[in-house]
Amino acid sequence: AGAETLKRAVQLDVASRFQESLVCYQEGIDLLLQAMKATTDEAKKHRYQQKISEFTFISDSKYHKQIRIEENATGFGYEKLFHEYLTENVSEVWVEDPYIRQVHQASRYLLYNFLRFCEMLVKGPCKVKTIHLLTSYDEGSGRSQQMNALEEIKQSLRNYGVTLNINFSSSIHDREIRFSNGWMIKIGRGLDYFKKPKGLFSIGYCDFDLRPCRETTVDVILTKHTKKM
Repeated sequence: AGAETLKRAVQLDVASRFQESLVCYQEGIDLLLQAMKATTDEAKKHRYQQKISEFTFISDSKYHKQIRIEENATGFGYEKLFHEYLTENVSEVWVEDPYIRQVHQASRYLLYNFLRFCEMLVKGPCKVKTIHLLTSYDEGSGRSQQMNALEEIKQSLRNYGVTLNINFSSSIHDREIRFSNGWMIKIGRGLDYFKKPKGLFSIGYCDFDLRPCRETTVDVILTKHTKKM
């Protein structure tokens, strides 16, 4: 299976479908690593190692794609933005965003956005077991609301076999999302790139693909391709 996946990766590479080819390279090498560790046949181990070595150039390369979301653009719901990178071998997700809290401005719904993001992870096709959240404390009276909301999300995720680890930092500024398969997504506005819906019953309130966006930039980076042997 690993060899077939790598063969597919080469075909995609030749066709200049680089993003898809990199995913296949990663999955193929991971499959070969698993097979190599599982076998006791030294000859097979050697063949697997040779095959893996043929693609070691990938482990040192990096992929960078930039997406520009224009003001009022639609069609950028979380599923559409992240689905290419949420492969089946994703088991952990790291979210760093200083504003996952009960912000008092009416235009912000960060806690609900984070909940939507978690719902996407639960639906798959990835097999996420752990979500790590690093954010900052809300100020003043909003802190208790923030803590209660995050605890409710944590308990709800537990019903789906997903653990939510929450940590706080007073100095965090960067916003990024990392998946255990090596993909890192940096969004200028974090998860909060949607505009406030016009009303509770307006189109786009429930379906983020129909929600107008605020202008932002999304950087997609492949930081690693193989697991350590």
